[in-house]
Amino acid sequence: MRPLRVLLVEDSAADAELMLRALKASGFDPVHERVETAAALRAAFEGITWDVVLSDYYLPELEAPAALALVRERAPDMPFLVVSGSMGEDSAVAAMKAGATDYIMKDRLQRLAPAVERAIEEAAVRRDRRRLEQQLLASQRLEAVGRLAGGVAHDFNNVLTAILGSTELLLLDTPPGAAKREELEIIREAATHAQDLIRQLLAFSSRQALKPVVLDVNHLVKNVGKMLRRLIGENIELTTEPAPDVDSVCADPGQLEQVLVNLVVNARDAMPQGGRLTIATANLAVTEGAVPVPPGRYVVLRVTDTGTGMDAVTMERAFEPFFTTKPRGKGSGLGLATVYGIVRQSGGHVEVESRPGAGTTFRIYLPRVEAVAEQGAASTAATPARGVETVLVVEDDERVRTLARKALEQAGYRVLVAAGGKEALAAAEGHDGPIDLLMTDVVMPEMSGRTLTRRLTQRHPDLKVLYMSGYSDEDIAQHGVFEAGIAFIKKPFTPSVLTKKLREVLDET
Repeated sequence: MRPLRVLLVEDSAADAELMLRALKASGFDPVHERVETAAALRAAFEGITWDVVLSDYYLPELEAPAALALVRERAPDMPFLVVSGSMGEDSAVAAMKAGATDYIMKDRLQRLAPAVERAIEEAAVRRDRRRLEQQLLASQRLEAVGRLAGGVAHDFNNVLTAILGSTELLLLDTPPGAAKREELEIIREAATHAQDLIRQLLAFSSRQALKPVVLDVNHLVKNVGKMLRRLIGENIELTTEPAPDVDSVCADPGQLEQVLVNLVVNARDAMPQGGRLTIATANLAVTEGAVPVPPGRYVVLRVTDTGTGMDAVTMERAFEPFFTTKPRGKGSGLGLATVYGIVRQSGGHVEVESRPGAGTTFRIYLPRVEAVAEQGAASTAATPARGVETVLVVEDDERVRTLARKALEQAGYRVLVAAGGKEALAAAEGHDGPIDLLMTDVVMPEMSGRTLTRRLTQRHPDLKVLYMSGYSDEDIAQHGVFEAGIAFIKKPFTPSVLTKKLREVLDET
């Protein structure tokens, strides 16, 4: 017997019993409620989800068109069948035009069960189609924001490189306690925050290059645990539930840590009065239709809080960039969008489950891999950043070019500068002596960095090269700068980061 929840809009108990018998005879096991008034119909929808509504056409206090309108307000896709013994053809046509699914005459109840089954199947198809349409619209909206993020990243990163770099140079010349030092530190902090926002936008839009390795999720959760405890404060209890023998996954550990941090911060903000936060891992074999992810074997990372929860409308928009329920100035609206972008770019899926007042659970599904998790390499001591070599800096943005020159000259290097490829070739031709390193932007108007490198290495075969760019990783990957053995620094950077990277490249054998 197939379970069936039936709402009967019918004033005759005998007729209602006949309809239920017809359904049982066809293999249904109906659970029902019978109503006769508009008030009773409204009340019947409180806390119960029905599979189908069967309504007589003429009732003393409620006719089928009015009942249909009430049902459509509460459940737009609910199958609504008119079952009447005295409905004329004109009334039947009017009911169908108004949105009724079908109509059955009471002297032909053998048609009832097939009509109900067909109506339920058609409603399910409509719901699936609407869900897919909503997912497509959401995906298109997110993709549009991603393209915008990638497009503006270059210009913003050039600006931030100049701001961060110039501020750091000024701080080096400003002793602690000096009158202007506090203002300089505020500028640096604000620029660093802007840098983080750009990175989150690029992470959300899947336009940054990941560095995936085979890793143990339990090990990652344990490593980041201390930092997470500092983030949430003392009024929230943090519990971890690592599954034994959890499978390995292939992901960028830094980005996966960012996913955890963002989810934990989101949970913390949902529990202002304190609560319980649980991070769990598990292996899961997904079959068709079991959960809303493709079938396969996954490692599931679950983050559950006992906070305020979300309603359906909020959940639908949870991963939209810049959408936030927090007060103005308290959140960027990029935390969950970043989670979505990183997980999708890692080949995984995100699921959220929540109800107002009942907390929230996020599940991250990452495809399992057979390989054994890699162990982290020991960190090496930083190489001194100063030097005396000759560096040719090629950058079409004057602000970045000036900053790089000042930073390198302060570190002891001899610096040649050029605004583009042709100017760089001329500078190299006119320079008396060796050029030890070319530091060049990847994308420039008249000549790309890779083309310039090929031209210069013909005359300077021992020339070392450091590429830089403010474009998104997706946009510059086509230029080959992420290939093995190629040195690259991403904008925005500070003088200390630049000189450290430059020293590393020069010292490579």
